[in-house]
Amino acid sequence: MMLMNAGLESYGINSLRARLAELGQPKFRAEQVLSWVYAKGATSYDQMTNVPKGVRAALEQEAPLHVPRIVDKQVSRDETRKYVLELADGELVEAVGIPSRDRSDNGSPQRLTVCFSTQVGCPMGCTFCATGTQGFTRNLGPGEMALQIVAVSRDFDARVSNVVAMGQGEPFLNYDNLIEGLRIINDPKLVGIGARHITVSTCGIVEGIRRLAREPEQFTLAVSLHAAVQETRDALMPVSASTPLVQLRAELVDYYEASGRRFSLEYLMIDGVNSDQEHLDALVRFCNGLHAHVNLLAVNKVQGSPLEPCSPAHMKSWETALQTSGTPASIRDSRGKDIDAACGQLKNNVRPAG
Repeated sequence: MMLMNAGLESYGINSLRARLAELGQPKFRAEQVLSWVYAKGATSYDQMTNVPKGVRAALEQEAPLHVPRIVDKQVSRDETRKYVLELADGELVEAVGIPSRDRSDNGSPQRLTVCFSTQVGCPMGCTFCATGTQGFTRNLGPGEMALQIVAVSRDFDARVSNVVAMGQGEPFLNYDNLIEGLRIINDPKLVGIGARHITVSTCGIVEGIRRLAREPEQFTLAVSLHAAVQETRDALMPVSASTPLVQLRAELVDYYEASGRRFSLEYLMIDGVNSDQEHLDALVRFCNGLHAHVNLLAVNKVQGSPLEPCSPAHMKSWETALQTSGTPASIRDSRGKDIDAACGQLKNNVRPAG
């Protein structure tokens, strides 16, 4: 149940409807309020001119409107932008805006992807990821997720076309808030991004995979695999060691059978760790019969980590081997590496202005 005096960012669509019903307001009032925030970019209740003053006053008292503030922005050579956003309680999260290289006639990117955070920090402790080194602080509310997309869209002055829950945090450890946030992002009257353009990236939390398969919306799934050899995966992703690969694979089979939706497997290629023939053979066996697409990525440099990426030629050989075995695969380009905005590099390293 929603706490009294929780900010509006703590509410999903249905919970705000319920709270307004307690105030004697009709269902459409929630849509009005949320539309002002997520579609029109309102930053205060005073701007909501079609909402009665008494309702605005009550909401200001019980659900104050907090809009995250961009406290740091870095722009990559490839035009990726990384943002550090300050939340109402002073905590910081990061979001990344990735514009497509192809442009519309007016110069704006034809597609704009946003990687957003679902937690402050992360409890998973993966060895290749900077976020895990800062520990876990708290979960984000639905609005704190959706407002990251609004902030990035406003800064680019462009519509966001795709979003990925692949910033800081493990989305499925914050499942209920995640789904409420995705519904705000998906709602055509709010942020308005189609469900198939909304991806949830997980380290492999099987309960979350199971629940997502049965959601009515066609959100897409990406699973960070990074090794199909149990001992290697356990070393790279120690918290995920509680889930055997055989169990994860069975859950992915069930996911496809329940949802009918393909999913992707993310595989960071790390020189001398998970990139030899044994690991390739294990990956081919793991993927055999799965309705999956494998994204191969070179591990990104993280301060203090000894992990090194594989050569482009070696990655190409893996791509070819997977495709030959019948598994769709591609090499994914990591954007924003020069500003620590690529996969595994997010850590709230706020740099002084100038």
